[in-house]
Amino acid sequence: MKPHAPTLIELQHAIRQSLQGGVDGDASAFVINEGLDPGERLGIYRNTSVGVLVTALQLAFPAVQHVVGPEFFEGAARLFAAEAPPRSAWLDAYGADFPQFLAQLAQAASVPYLPDLARLEWKVNLVLHAADAEPLDIARLATLGEAELADLRFEPHPAAQLLRCEFPADAVWHAVLERDDDAMAAIDLADGPIWLLVQRAESGIDVVRLSEPEWRVAAALFSGQPLGAALAAASCAEPHTLLAAHLARGCYTSCSLAHAAIAP
Repeated sequence: MKPHAPTLIELQHAIRQSLQGGVDGDASAFVINEGLDPGERLGIYRNTSVGVLVTALQLAFPAVQHVVGPEFFEGAARLFAAEAPPRSAWLDAYGADFPQFLAQLAQAASVPYLPDLARLEWKVNLVLHAADAEPLDIARLATLGEAELADLRFEPHPAAQLLRCEFPADAVWHAVLERDDDAMAAIDLADGPIWLLVQRAESGIDVVRLSEPEWRVAAALFSGQPLGAALAAASCAEPHTLLAAHLARGCYTSCSLAHAAIAP
């Protein structure tokens, strides 16, 4: 008996099961056998699909690949692709869970800073592909009173990300990408934790170390906390000086007070 003509949704589910699970089953029945066995034909698509995902990870994590080597990286990437297939067709968004995967990969345990390096590279990837936006004109804040400032909330710039690392991942990242063996050898892995701001600038991607208090203020503001609460949580002698330096970095696009937005 000839198989029934599949609906589009049936065909999509069958192909997905073949590509992601390696089980051809229903998909084989829907493939025309003309010159190439259905299993072999599906195998070509499956290899191409995995290859595309591996390439996407290679582009997002170049420093990680250099540290572990192309062969190890491809093997890890293929394992990850099998466990965590993409949830959308936008491949620039694929790889968010790869750092956590590396942290749990026993074969990578000999490189303790590898997950932090991967987290940094993912932040760089997010910033690189983030939307453009005008930074907040901080001069507008001068018209606000102290009580209003305390209740102010800021909208983070899409091309700005924060990251805390246990290891000096920024130093490793720079040394690896610049192929600077001397700088790599000079890195003290005990130089941590570190607090980073990853930001897109006209000249490229800036990875800046912040003091812990400045980073904590930024993290509070990025999460939507009002300015007063964010500054109160900062354990430093001059929180407003710290805030001024932070705002000058252009990490925000707008701010709001109660229900009225302050234009950038």
